[in-house]
Amino acid sequence: MKLRLTLAATSAVLALSSVAAAQQPWLQDRRYGEGIGLRTGNFEFHPSLSAEFGYDSNYFQRAGTGPNPGLDNPVEDAFRLRVTPSLTLSTLTERRLGSQSVKAEQDFTMQASAYASYNELFGSQAVSDQRHVDAGVGLHADIAPHRQFGGDVYGDFVRQGEPSNLADTTQAFDRGTVRGGAGLSWRPGGGLFDWRLGYEAAYNYFEDDAYTDLDNVQQSVLTRGRWRFLPRSALLYDARYTMTRYTHTSPQPDGDDVQARVGFSGLVTTRLAVLGLIGWNSSFYEENGTSTPADDYDGFVAQAELKYFLQSTANSDSATVGVSSISVGYIRDFSNSYLGAFYIRDRGYMGLSYFLGGVFVASLDGGFSHYSYPRISQTQGAFEQSRIDARLFGEYRFSDIVGLNATIMYDQAIGPDNPIETDPGQPGVDANGDGDTTDPGDTAAVAATRDDLEYKRFQAFIGMRVFW
Repeated sequence: MKLRLTLAATSAVLALSSVAAAQQPWLQDRRYGEGIGLRTGNFEFHPSLSAEFGYDSNYFQRAGTGPNPGLDNPVEDAFRLRVTPSLTLSTLTERRLGSQSVKAEQDFTMQASAYASYNELFGSQAVSDQRHVDAGVGLHADIAPHRQFGGDVYGDFVRQGEPSNLADTTQAFDRGTVRGGAGLSWRPGGGLFDWRLGYEAAYNYFEDDAYTDLDNVQQSVLTRGRWRFLPRSALLYDARYTMTRYTHTSPQPDGDDVQARVGFSGLVTTRLAVLGLIGWNSSFYEENGTSTPADDYDGFVAQAELKYFLQSTANSDSATVGVSSISVGYIRDFSNSYLGAFYIRDRGYMGLSYFLGGVFVASLDGGFSHYSYPRISQTQGAFEQSRIDARLFGEYRFSDIVGLNATIMYDQAIGPDNPIETDPGQPGVDANGDGDTTDPGDTAAVAATRDDLEYKRFQAFIGMRVFW
């Protein structure tokens, strides 16, 4: 059932982030997305409407190779029009609390968000048929965040349209995730020490019948702790136990994994912040007759980051929203996978965010990632692939509510050197033993499906945004 999978789908992380990585920066980060806001009582609204037009050099993320290069797997470009209304609602933020007669330490804080992004595509008929709507909603609430005992609850939904490298719209990777969770926190000693215990569940589903056997539910028990031994520095601990269960008969194995990390986070000077975490992950996949081997991972995970703030943060426990910074980091993590039981990612990255007097904002980020996959089937062994990604975003604001922006993105998948066997196929059955599998009652052989996972892709958008 794995039909010419691209790395974009096979390396999809099942745990949901609030927005998909390919979406606009102002949906991902409130520093870029919000303006002065509209206040009503103890709440503030931030509506936004954006329109962008752009170019995509390889919409289907194809290698452009095959027995007949450019014919079997041709690269197809596209022009794209994207219109995105969005809205966030929250209790009053710190900047309003500092100038309004509102209790500084609120016993209840909340943030809700919603967006819809209509994508119209222009190009070949196969490209135009891929028009779609991405959407997302989210809610996060903290109860008694400054008291000794508190809690939090959150939930979100993300729907993302994405083609496979087949142009058939009935075999697209259109998918969604529904996630919810809650936790209890304990903060003795005035908050110098805090501990949280929580539960999270996520349902990941595919809309097209070709991939519904990949639908799954993930449940996690999570805990984390922090001990602040200096005003702006802390020792950290986090751990989770995750159970993944596919909801239909699937080629993928069910499994559990457990992970624990310890580390340090803090501002070591007024401008330099350090984050370091090291830990271990072990997985336990089940052999239940699935075609994908239930291989396991037992090894280290890690995260390290240095961040230099271009403005001093001496009077704050942490960097305030809007502070310009340069960062460099490394992460090694484990994830359940749709191709093979899991994958391991080693990623080095750099980032720059710059804010100039509320008039100009910009960000540049990119990285190099190395993915390691175990066996996919009994006939396709382990393989590795590398990826390069980069994004440049800039916005000039003519006023407090109007901005002109541009986004440039590049990503490339490198390797494996040869196409991999994503479906082993089936041998023919000669029911009457005459050496011919085309007779009535016989079953003809099904050839293995092989896929070249390499591709290059360039995207550029220019747009206008109105926001409050």
